[in-house]
Amino acid sequence: MTASERSGGRDALPGDGRLFRIGKVADMFNVSLGTLRHYERCGLLEPEYIDPRTGYRYYGAKQFEVLNTIRYLRVLDMPLTQIAEFLHNRDVHVIEDKLVAQKALIERKQHELEMVQRKIDHRLERLRDAEQSEFDVIRVVRQPACRIVWIRDSPKVDSYLGLEYSIRKLEQHQKDSLVFLGKVGVGIDKESLEQGGYADYGLVFLLLDDEDEYEGDTVALPETDCVRIRFRGSHGDAPDRYRELIWYTAEQGLDITGFSREIALIDEGLTSDPAQFVTEICIPVR
Repeated sequence: MTASERSGGRDALPGDGRLFRIGKVADMFNVSLGTLRHYERCGLLEPEYIDPRTGYRYYGAKQFEVLNTIRYLRVLDMPLTQIAEFLHNRDVHVIEDKLVAQKALIERKQHELEMVQRKIDHRLERLRDAEQSEFDVIRVVRQPACRIVWIRDSPKVDSYLGLEYSIRKLEQHQKDSLVFLGKVGVGIDKESLEQGGYADYGLVFLLLDDEDEYEGDTVALPETDCVRIRFRGSHGDAPDRYRELIWYTAEQGLDITGFSREIALIDEGLTSDPAQFVTEICIPVR
């Protein structure tokens, strides 16, 4: 007695060994019963025979060939709607067109995934750099050229949430979200810095990665020398650091050449522990 007979049924249709019940077909093709039923509901895979008394579904070689086609096209990530169109209009030119279109779609997805991977790499690089910072030490560093988008704004920087309204304005009319944690900064213009306005933020900017596509005006900042300090804390702790930076520039005979670039490299968006916050202030100098 077979296992099927012991379970009270037969895998094959009685009297016809060429037809197999849905459970046997699921085992043969390593798919679930739910998948086969879903294909039937979508009109992709009709059983060869349905027992009117029991409702058991039976499949034969014709269905095996269809199922093989479905599985192959699903491996290529073709949607079921596209597969259905082909199965209902089998033609070499139809499948060729669909494969070409699917290849183009996969290439677009690969490009998108490569962009996401680069963004993750950049984020990890910045995060690790922030964690390894030398804190409360002023250095003259060479800042690489970068690309930003910015708006004139006077945000309240008592917490990172104070920048949310400005961020939303920067993101307006963009098809993709561009804001990643650690890329939004605030700035104080040269005149305010020279006059001691160390809390007079007048602009909010978004630092763009090379692969970011921004629909609107962007500004290319050239490579430049900056006085830089990194400290444990947030924007609210910045005024005292600005005083140190301005004193240092005067002592070293340096001239301020532009607006400050203040970025919270690690803040509430990444950790709930204020002891881990890291903020960077750079002021371009000559």
